[in-house]
Amino acid sequence: MPRIPTAERRDALIQAALRVVAQRGVTAATTRAIVAEAGMSLASFHYAFASHDELMAELIREVVRQEEQSVALPETPAGATVRDVLRAGIQSYLDSMHADPQREKAMFELTHYALRTPAGEHLARMQYEHYYALASTALAAGAEATNVVWDRPVEEVARILIALTDGLTLAWLVNRDDAAAASLMDFAADAVAGLARPA
Repeated sequence: MPRIPTAERRDALIQAALRVVAQRGVTAATTRAIVAEAGMSLASFHYAFASHDELMAELIREVVRQEEQSVALPETPAGATVRDVLRAGIQSYLDSMHADPQREKAMFELTHYALRTPAGEHLARMQYEHYYALASTALAAGAEATNVVWDRPVEEVARILIALTDGLTLAWLVNRDDAAAASLMDFAADAVAGLARPA
């Protein structure tokens, strides 16, 4: 393989690891499988990463960054209610799952990997703190756009929303049932909207 900068080599290995995890699971993401997917040698791996655990930690950080980029907040049309905004936002999230379901499966696997790895729990916490922060930002923006306030701290509402979307994600990945997902999204939007009141 031609000599490339370390940062590019690291990124290529991270993307290869993500593909392996998405296609075959975390247990299949051995160092040999990752370098084979990247078209690199084992020596190239050790030049870029001190260990397999270091690569997996960087992989978790990468999927969190990708999640932020994949979920775009929809614009709020005039006259929309907070329930409308919530439902549209959850739909946008489901649309991103439709576009790349393998990425979502990989994210669940990586969370479990972090929880089972010595000294890795902080990565799972980091992953979810990031999700909570994204949801808090979206909820605050939705409340402002629809002139409501949350009855609970927005961080608490964000945790509820993430718990609901986790359930939606797992159910959809298992069944790929869009009608059932729509029903779950309606319930989630109604439940979270019930925590808001006019400003």
